[in-house]
Amino acid sequence: MRVTLLALPLALMLGAASDGVPHLNVTPSCKGAAEAGYIARTEDRLKSCLDSEQRTRDDLVKNWSTFPAADRAYRISSIRGFEPTYTELVTCLEMKRDVRNTATKPKAAAPLTTDGTATIDPAAKMR
Repeated sequence: MRVTLLALPLALMLGAASDGVPHLNVTPSCKGAAEAGYIARTEDRLKSCLDSEQRTRDDLVKNWSTFPAADRAYRISSIRGFEPTYTELVTCLEMKRDVRNTATKPKAAAPLTTDGTATIDPAAKMR
Protein backbone atom coordinates (compact mmCIF):
# COMPACT_ATOMS: atom_id res chain seq x y z
CA MET A 1 0.00 0.00 0.00
CA ARG A 2 2.79 2.42 0.88
CA VAL A 3 4.56 1.81 -2.42
CA THR A 4 1.31 2.49 -4.26
CA LEU A 5 0.88 5.81 -2.46
CA LEU A 6 4.41 6.85 -3.33
CA ALA A 7 4.13 5.68 -6.92
CA LEU A 8 0.92 7.57 -7.61
CA PRO A 9 2.40 11.10 -7.37
CA LEU A 10 5.35 10.00 -9.51
CA ALA A 11 2.99 8.54 -12.10
CA LEU A 12 0.97 11.76 -12.12
CA MET A 13 4.12 13.86 -12.56
CA LEU A 14 5.39 11.64 -15.38
CA GLY A 15 2.01 11.87 -17.05
CA ALA A 16 2.07 15.64 -16.78
CA ALA A 17 5.57 15.75 -18.21
CA SER A 18 4.57 13.64 -21.18
CA ASP A 19 1.64 15.96 -21.95
CA GLY A 20 4.00 18.62 -23.24
CA VAL A 21 5.54 21.87 -22.20
CA PRO A 22 3.55 23.41 -19.35
CA HIS A 23 1.89 26.77 -19.85
CA LEU A 24 3.63 29.21 -17.53
CA ASN A 25 2.55 32.73 -16.65
CA VAL A 26 5.81 34.56 -17.31
CA THR A 27 4.27 38.04 -17.11
CA PRO A 28 5.02 38.60 -13.39
CA SER A 29 8.69 37.69 -13.85
CA CYS A 30 9.02 39.78 -17.00
CA LYS A 31 7.20 42.69 -15.37
CA GLY A 32 9.56 42.60 -12.39
CA ALA A 33 12.59 42.46 -14.67
CA ALA A 34 11.23 45.28 -16.84
CA GLU A 35 10.60 47.52 -13.86
CA ALA A 36 14.12 46.91 -12.52
CA GLY A 37 15.83 47.95 -15.76
CA TYR A 38 17.14 51.38 -16.63
CA ILE A 39 17.66 51.07 -20.39
CA ALA A 40 14.67 51.88 -22.60
CA ARG A 41 11.09 52.24 -21.43
CA THR A 42 9.50 49.72 -19.06
CA GLU A 43 6.92 48.80 -21.72
CA ASP A 44 9.68 48.07 -24.25
CA ARG A 45 11.60 45.93 -21.76
CA LEU A 46 8.42 44.04 -20.85
CA LYS A 47 7.62 43.33 -24.51
CA SER A 48 11.21 42.23 -25.14
CA CYS A 49 11.11 39.84 -22.17
CA LEU A 50 7.74 38.37 -23.17
CA ASP A 51 8.94 37.91 -26.76
CA SER A 52 12.12 36.21 -25.52
CA GLU A 53 10.13 33.87 -23.28
CA GLN A 54 7.84 32.97 -26.19
CA ARG A 55 10.84 32.12 -28.38
CA THR A 56 12.27 30.03 -25.54
CA ARG A 57 8.95 28.21 -25.15
CA ASP A 58 8.78 27.57 -28.91
CA ASP A 59 12.29 26.07 -28.82
CA LEU A 60 11.39 24.01 -25.76
CA VAL A 61 8.31 22.62 -27.53
CA LYS A 62 10.56 21.45 -30.38
CA ASN A 63 13.06 19.82 -27.99
CA TRP A 64 10.72 18.63 -25.21
CA SER A 65 10.90 14.96 -26.15
CA THR A 66 14.72 15.00 -26.07
CA PHE A 67 14.66 15.37 -22.28
CA PRO A 68 13.90 12.23 -20.23
CA ALA A 69 10.36 12.11 -18.84
CA ALA A 70 11.66 11.80 -15.27
CA ASP A 71 13.72 14.98 -15.69
CA ARG A 72 10.76 16.84 -17.16
CA ALA A 73 8.48 15.69 -14.33
CA TYR A 74 10.98 16.61 -11.63
CA ARG A 75 11.67 20.05 -13.10
CA ILE A 76 7.96 20.79 -13.49
CA SER A 77 7.29 19.82 -9.88
CA SER A 78 10.29 21.82 -8.63
CA ILE A 79 9.14 25.09 -10.19
CA ARG A 80 5.63 25.02 -8.74
CA GLY A 81 5.01 27.57 -6.02
CA PHE A 82 6.63 30.56 -7.68
CA GLU A 83 6.38 32.38 -11.01
CA PRO A 84 8.92 30.50 -13.15
CA THR A 85 9.93 31.33 -16.69
CA TYR A 86 10.61 29.10 -19.67
CA THR A 87 14.21 30.26 -19.52
CA GLU A 88 14.50 28.88 -15.98
CA LEU A 89 12.80 25.62 -16.94
CA VAL A 90 14.97 25.00 -20.00
CA THR A 91 18.12 25.97 -18.08
CA CYS A 92 17.35 23.38 -15.39
CA LEU A 93 16.65 20.70 -18.00
CA GLU A 94 19.84 21.49 -19.92
CA MET A 95 21.97 21.52 -16.76
CA LYS A 96 20.61 18.12 -15.70
CA ARG A 97 21.31 16.74 -19.19
CA ASP A 98 24.81 18.19 -19.28
CA VAL A 99 25.70 16.84 -15.83
CA ARG A 100 24.43 13.40 -16.85
CA ASN A 101 26.43 13.52 -20.09
CA THR A 102 29.58 14.61 -18.28
CA ALA A 103 29.18 11.92 -15.63
CA THR A 104 28.79 9.14 -18.21
CA LYS A 105 31.82 10.06 -20.29
CA PRO A 106 34.85 7.93 -19.45
CA LYS A 107 37.80 9.85 -18.11
CA ALA A 108 40.75 10.02 -20.44
CA ALA A 109 43.66 7.83 -19.47
CA ALA A 110 47.11 9.32 -19.12
CA PRO A 111 49.06 9.08 -22.36
CA LEU A 112 51.62 6.30 -22.50
CA THR A 113 55.31 6.71 -23.25
CA THR A 114 57.12 4.56 -25.80
CA ASP A 115 57.97 2.04 -23.06
CA GLY A 116 54.28 1.65 -22.07
CA THR A 117 54.36 3.61 -18.81
CA ALA A 118 51.98 6.46 -18.16
CA THR A 119 53.25 10.00 -18.43
CA ILE A 120 52.40 12.51 -15.75
CA ASP A 121 51.78 16.09 -16.70
CA PRO A 122 53.29 18.22 -13.89
CA ALA A 123 50.97 21.10 -14.82
CA ALA A 124 47.93 18.86 -14.28
CA LYS A 125 48.64 18.81 -10.54
CA MET A 126 48.31 22.59 -10.47
CA ARG A 127 44.96 22.75 -12.30
